[in-house]
Amino acid sequence: MRLPLGSSDVSASGGTVTLVGRRGDAWAPLLAERMPLTDAIDLLADQHDGAHPGVELANAVAAGSAEAERFAPGQVILWRYGKWIETARVVRDDERGLVAWIPSGSARLESVPADGRRTRDVPLAERFSVARTVRESVWRGPGVVRAAPHGRPWSVWFFRRADGTPDGAYVNLELPHLRSAASQAHILSRDLILDLWIDAQHAGEEDIWLKDADELGSAVAQGRFTSAQADAVRAIADHAVAELIMPGAWPLDEGWERWVPDAAMDQPILLPHVPFIRDALGRGDEAQRER
Repeated sequence: MRLPLGSSDVSASGGTVTLVGRRGDAWAPLLAERMPLTDAIDLLADQHDGAHPGVELANAVAAGSAEAERFAPGQVILWRYGKWIETARVVRDDERGLVAWIPSGSARLESVPADGRRTRDVPLAERFSVARTVRESVWRGPGVVRAAPHGRPWSVWFFRRADGTPDGAYVNLELPHLRSAASQAHILSRDLILDLWIDAQHAGEEDIWLKDADELGSAVAQGRFTSAQADAVRAIADHAVAELIMPGAWPLDEGWERWVPDAAMDQPILLPHVPFIRDALGRGDEAQRER
């Protein structure tokens, strides 16, 4: 028996999720008044400020532009959300977007509470203002395909179970990717807190879950976002549903949930020895509004 719309649960990562829709049904927008996608992105552009080294941001270009570096299959890149930095291998990089694979056990940097708590253990009232530091960890669980359409404020993460079968697709709302020339190939983005989860059952009528709506409200209260910016994030969620999820558009239509890497592609990735990685690991951060 399927859960009714409006049901709530806790995700595997500890976030609050609410069943808000199903493919094939009409979507009830999160934002009462429609906001053009370009306007929503513009309202959130300042989220890059202070999150990345200034010289890299100053030289960055849109990932889909003619000036952007193209990555080669098998190339190791860094997928960067400010001080959250993850390692990945390129599967494909073309005019539609970037597809990468994160092998199980690959190194990553996490921005975590400086007092040793897990982020989810910090009460919402202080989650975006608590002092944080950076630590090295690894990607746990099965490997994940990530696909990022150029110019769109989201990426799609194809999760799988331990036996390799599809678990669902996670639509991570984030700023459109930038690329910057540096000693290590990388992309720059910023996480927008709110996310969508598409289950792997009921083909064509999959459940759609909204994740971390409570965190978005707390981010406004603690100054991470303005109220207008929070509405921009909700508008982006509405656009992701209308443009990506309901029609099953790219990359949902290419079978990435069942893609299998070869042995070389699936080797865990180490962090590169580059200055910004060393700087991040060697610096304890002051209180900052960052995930």
